[in-house]
Amino acid sequence: MAALDRYHNAVVHALEADGWTITNNPLTLSVGERTLYVDVAAERLLAAEKGVQKIAIEIKTFGSPSPVTDLQEAIGKFGMYEDALQELEPERLLYLAVPEQAYATIFQEKLGQMALKNQRIRRLLVYAIDVEEIRQWIPKL
Repeated sequence: MAALDRYHNAVVHALEADGWTITNNPLTLSVGERTLYVDVAAERLLAAEKGVQKIAIEIKTFGSPSPVTDLQEAIGKFGMYEDALQELEPERLLYLAVPEQAYATIFQEKLGQMALKNQRIRRLLVYAIDVEEIRQWIPKL
């Protein structure tokens, strides 16, 4: 199992403050002989007739010297985890959690916009590190 991201606890606290219940920390996915670990799984109750909303969150800090390398790694993990979830838990939506500063930089540049437009990364959760708060769901929940 991989080490926790530097902002793992900040994202968990932000999810809880937003009304989510953490169900797995990490979410373990068995794919054949391999095991994948998505950072967090959470759920929340929707209106009585709609049931439970389930999500999985892959947390990235975008803290390396190269935002391009961070984006490449995020795209690879997101794609692999989304494939596994579609087969094992198709009702669970995958989000990539990124800090505000990463969203304001690499995701506003052409390279980041292409990744979103071409759905290499389908969903983002933008979080504020210092106040442990979710700033934005993309697309909006």
